[in-house]
Amino acid sequence: MRFYHNPRCSKSRQALALLEERGVEVEVIRYLETGVLEDDLNILAQLENVVRKKEAGPEAMAGLQGPDDIITLLRSHPKALERPILVVNGEAVIGRPPENVLTLLKNE
Repeated sequence: MRFYHNPRCSKSRQALALLEERGVEVEVIRYLETGVLEDDLNILAQLENVVRKKEAGPEAMAGLQGPDDIITLLRSHPKALERPILVVNGEAVIGRPPENVLTLLKNE
């Protein structure tokens, strides 16, 4: 399990706390420092609203025609990734609201 985390984001901190309260061990990915893992790009590119419009900007948003464009954007501009995101067994969910991350735990 990987958790894409921005410690400055309250929703990200809340989602991580929910996981920790349940004793769930996750690999915390501080994507602003490390970027998005290549193994996760295809999974993340399938998520609706995975790109933060404000961070990407209107020009980049207008150029997003599909998953390949999203992957290219997230590789070069990880700050545009919505957060938090939990990735489990090839599935991902955006933690907005934070409780959304718990939906993937049912499969564990």
